Amino acid sequence: MVRELAEFEKLADKVDSTEESLAEALFGESPRVFAVMVEASGDRPIGFAIWFYTFSSFRGRHGVWIEDIYIRPEWRGKGCGKAIMAELAKHCLSENLGRLEWSVLDWNQKAIDFYRKQGAAVLDDWRICRIDGTALWRLADKTL
Repeated sequence: MVRELAEFEKLADKVDSTEESLAEALFGESPRVFAVMVEASGDRPIGFAIWFYTFSSFRGRHGVWIEDIYIRPEWRGKGCGKAIMAELAKHCLSENLGRLEWSVLDWNQKAIDFYRKQGAAVLDDWRICRIDGTALWRLADKTL
């Protein structure tokens, strides 16, 4: 489903994770990332969210960042995404976490509308910054 998500987001060429690397991240000795799965009857996976803890110095508490959320197309509009969001909201409340956050691609209006319907504020004044690959090595003053 990670590859399905990447194809949907037009980012398939950016995926280099494997089943093994995801299994290690989620189920290894010291997981730092977690998942919520939605299954249809018969244990067929139909959606997921991958998340991790964040920290806000302004709130003085941890929060949850949803790295990915994906529902297979044939299951969209049936409450699966709302169920995942509700489960993560319950988790935040049970641990007294300060916020639930994620990013959304600016062209994905259906997702933006869905998130707003759930009560989310889409923050137009913040931009995600990213350093990876060669730029990450350069910043760390390393050579490849």
